[in-house]
Amino acid sequence: MPVRQSFCYPLFQVEGLSLNDLFREAADIGYAATELWGWDETLDDLAEAVHHNGLVLASMCGHASLPDGLNRRENHDRIETELRVSIDKAADLGVPGLICFSGNRNPDQSDAEGLAECVRGLRRIAPYAEEKGVNLNVELLNSRVDHPGYQCDRTDWGLALCEAVDSPRVKLLFDVYHMQIMEGDVIRNLRRIGARLGHVHTAGNPGRHDLDDDQELNYRGVCRALAAMGYPYFVGHEFMAKGDRLAALRTAFEVCA
Repeated sequence: MPVRQSFCYPLFQVEGLSLNDLFREAADIGYAATELWGWDETLDDLAEAVHHNGLVLASMCGHASLPDGLNRRENHDRIETELRVSIDKAADLGVPGLICFSGNRNPDQSDAEGLAECVRGLRRIAPYAEEKGVNLNVELLNSRVDHPGYQCDRTDWGLALCEAVDSPRVKLLFDVYHMQIMEGDVIRNLRRIGARLGHVHTAGNPGRHDLDDDQELNYRGVCRALAAMGYPYFVGHEFMAKGDRLAALRTAFEVCA
């Protein structure tokens, strides 16, 4: 069974094409879902357009502030409150996973101490996520190019976090582009994550563009490996198209099919 594919719709909006038309085009290509980053009071209208075209909302951010995240104890009250609201909305709309962020490193805090604070913060909200059936996907991001200082920048660190929280609803968002920059060995690391894998993002490296022959990743092989693992969630395309956005969506779908 091939992987189910999604796309981050804000990156693929086309001038003169309504969201409803974009979702219809994506569904015709074969996409199963779309996703967004932050959400607001317009989410219900967006979800209606998504569902009208036979798609699912696959993912959205669960709390504010990527750099100022779970690794600071003073953020835990705020993040728990934000995640409770997001979990309720996700459960209502059938969104399987919410993105969470470790935050950037604190110069007065070791990586082990940052890990312990993230564990503490996630343990506060994990039971509610379990009750509502929503995954909390902590995103792995590169700290070399795009997000200097970000703490959850290695597979080992992310796995240690999930294992310490020990909740079936606390998982990892493995962004292939970001982890190719940090450590490579993508397929082996995906297999190591196994059941802790809650979402996957794609983009070509270098450049964060199309999944074409000008970049170094073999996304056909990556997606075949995910399918062989029985990975049950979505592979979401999160790249900046170099040209026609619908054509790029079509090519990405064919590469990963």
